[in-house]
Amino acid sequence: MGFFPSNFGSASWLADMLLRLPSVLWALSFHEFCHGWMAFKLGDRTAASQGRLSLNPMAHLDLVGTLMLVFLRFGWAKPVPINSRYFKNPRRDIALVSFAGAGGNFLTAIFFGILLNLFPALLLQSRSITTLILNFLYMNIGLGVFNLIPIPPLDGSKILAVMLPPSQMRTFFFLEQYGMVIILILVFTGILPLIMNPIIQLLLRLFLFQF
Repeated sequence: MGFFPSNFGSASWLADMLLRLPSVLWALSFHEFCHGWMAFKLGDRTAASQGRLSLNPMAHLDLVGTLMLVFLRFGWAKPVPINSRYFKNPRRDIALVSFAGAGGNFLTAIFFGILLNLFPALLLQSRSITTLILNFLYMNIGLGVFNLIPIPPLDGSKILAVMLPPSQMRTFFFLEQYGMVIILILVFTGILPLIMNPIIQLLLRLFLFQF
C-alpha cells in the first residue's frame, strides 16, 4: 500500500503518468517480492508456492490499487501470503518480514541516489530522464515511509505488534478493526502528507547529498 502526496516534473498529465508508471510497478512489485523473499529465507515457502516470489509485476499487482496509485497516488498491491507457523522465532521473524518490504524500497532509493551522485550528468540529459529517475526515488521512499506507519494493516503495525506487551494487545486488535478507516481519514483530510512529507524530504536530501 502506498500514498504519494506530490510528484516531480512539469510534463503534461499523460507524459507524467507514463513516466510515473515504471516506478509504480517496480516499487509495488519489489516491495511484495522482498516480503516473500524474507519469509522464504526464514522457512516459510507459502509465497514461493503461490508464485509470489517473483519480480513480475503481474504476480503482485491489484488492478484497482495500481490504477489508484498511478492516478490518485494512493493505492496498494496484493499482500504476499505469510504463514508464521513456519518461523523458528515468530515474533522476530514477523518483524523482519514486515520490514523487508520497506527495506527493499529504501535500497532502491539508495541505488538511484548513488547513481545520481556518481553520474550527475544524468539529470542534465532531458527533463523526461530527470522526472523518471526522481520518480523512482520518490515512489520508493514514499512507499517505504508509508508502510512503516504503525496503523493496521500497514507493515509498521506488524512490527509494533511484536514489540507490544501482552497487556496492550487487546487495544491493538481493537484498533486493527478500524485501521483502513483511520488511514483513509488521514489521507483525505491531508493529515498524512503533513506527517510523511518532512520524512520524505529529509531522506531525499540524504540520498541526493551532492545536489
